[in-house]
Amino acid sequence: MKRKNIKTKKKPIVSRIYDLRERQKQKVREPDAYRAVLPRMKIIGIGGAGGNALSRMHGVIKGIGTIALNTDAQDLRFTQADYKIQVGKNVTFGRGAGMNPEMGKKSVEESKDEVIAALQGTELAFITCGLGGGTGSGAAPVVAELCRSLNMVTIAVVTMPFTFEGKERMQIAQGAWNALVTHVDALITVHNDRVFSIIEANTSLKKAFWHVDEILREGIQAVSDLIIKPGLINVDFSDLKAIVQRAGPALLGIATAQGKDRAERAAEHAITNPLVESSIDNARRVLLNITACGDLSMIEVQRVAQVITERVHPDAKIIFGANFDS
Repeated sequence: MKRKNIKTKKKPIVSRIYDLRERQKQKVREPDAYRAVLPRMKIIGIGGAGGNALSRMHGVIKGIGTIALNTDAQDLRFTQADYKIQVGKNVTFGRGAGMNPEMGKKSVEESKDEVIAALQGTELAFITCGLGGGTGSGAAPVVAELCRSLNMVTIAVVTMPFTFEGKERMQIAQGAWNALVTHVDALITVHNDRVFSIIEANTSLKKAFWHVDEILREGIQAVSDLIIKPGLINVDFSDLKAIVQRAGPALLGIATAQGKDRAERAAEHAITNPLVESSIDNARRVLLNITACGDLSMIEVQRVAQVITERVHPDAKIIFGANFDS
């Protein structure tokens, strides 16, 4: 009995091309699906200092939109952002708010509808500004209140003036801080005076302000990267929300170390950040993330966690994440 050779019929070329295209579409859909679960995030830079910091972040921090708000039309023109809003056109007439927070407040209230339109759909908002001037001090609390009314998680990263800028500016800054903390979920405060602890004595004023902008950028990028970059142990938006929602004054510590005892040294440096006002002592909520090369050991993870847990409240809620540096 002869055995029949069964030949499989080849697909037509057109069909094979179609199949290939379908597989390519599937490959493209994977990152799209991943992006769909990420929160929609915006950084809002307010006033001159906020605009300067925003320009440094724009295009550098991936996966996050940027909005610049300013009363000063000329300053706003040179700010780099996805969306720019000149607030208070009929209040300051494009000349800035000087050191009058009431003008800053009225300006953003006048432009409230435009600000809300720019914020629609945002789930996580970062507000950055320098307190002590008119626009940042007056507008930031109003913007934070708008964010809360739109059910966003809101984190503010702000600076306090240098002592040499005068007592009046410091008083304005403190009043704005007191108003802002009631409307944001977490408030990270950087004292400009403490920049002197990380720079050389002969550093130029321009370079000193550059360091301040870098600190603001690093702070916001550290938080956004936690939920944007996939890791070995992921931290997602729900984790972040559980830690920062209605947290009040917050400490953000970032540090790196190499060589012997790198784990302990990095942890110690992170929680003793000289630039930030708050302390980790007795903290009740902690978000701990470790980024390391591929040789990170379990004992090093344990040592980092031990340094942190020894300082925080015994019943603190701790969410842990880990990823490898590419």
